[in-house]
Amino acid sequence: MIRYFRLFRNISNWWLHFAVKLSLTDADPLLFKTRNDVLIQVPRRLLHEFKEIFFENCYLRGLNLNVPNAPTIIDVGANAGFFTLFAASRFPGAKIFSFEPIESNFRQLEINRNLNEGCDITIFRKSVFSHSGEISMIFDHNDSYTTGARVLRDSEEETNAIRIPCVTLPQVFEEYHIDRCDLLKMDCEGSEYSILYNCPSEYFKKITQMAIEVHKRSESKQNMASICEHLSGHNFDMRHSGNLLWAWQR
Repeated sequence: MIRYFRLFRNISNWWLHFAVKLSLTDADPLLFKTRNDVLIQVPRRLLHEFKEIFFENCYLRGLNLNVPNAPTIIDVGANAGFFTLFAASRFPGAKIFSFEPIESNFRQLEINRNLNEGCDITIFRKSVFSHSGEISMIFDHNDSYTTGARVLRDSEEETNAIRIPCVTLPQVFEEYHIDRCDLLKMDCEGSEYSILYNCPSEYFKKITQMAIEVHKRSESKQNMASICEHLSGHNFDMRHSGNLLWAWQR
């Protein structure tokens, strides 16, 4: 029931959701509109991801602190831009920096950004990682969009890997003159370890809160317990549910 409450609260043309459920429309993509006129183009292939963010509030529900007026938000792993647009709708005046490395996802992110020229959204076809330059990424090239692209590990060989430009989190702060990040959202398929473990402590002090999807991996210290221990050492308290972690400055 709460999912439908959020649907009615967030989306002005909420009936489109039921038209899809009842097979009353074959539109693809779908165009949703929030209560404050943010437009979201949603390919049917990504409808589940859209509902997770707008109906289930997955990235915000565990935050401990209020997000201030006109916040600065960094979205690492923006995919098609649904969280970026959710944040733009939820926090009017937000300044949002969104990073998405995969071309098909980025094209949809760009479409959604261009539908909302009144929002302060800057997008980058780059990955955020431990170092700047390039990284190799692998994903299903047969899929029109991907939610599972990840960095190629040193022990792997993959002929279909593609080279992607990457920047570090400190570079993002420095190059775009970010003195404070009110919310850092990360959903980057395992790169969260590389990003956070290699981030100098002075940049953690600039981050008020984080919402992170943590991807458990077989390598040492690439699990929820280890990332929580690392963030605790940088003065964060946190809670987690499933693979989602929320952290905030003490």
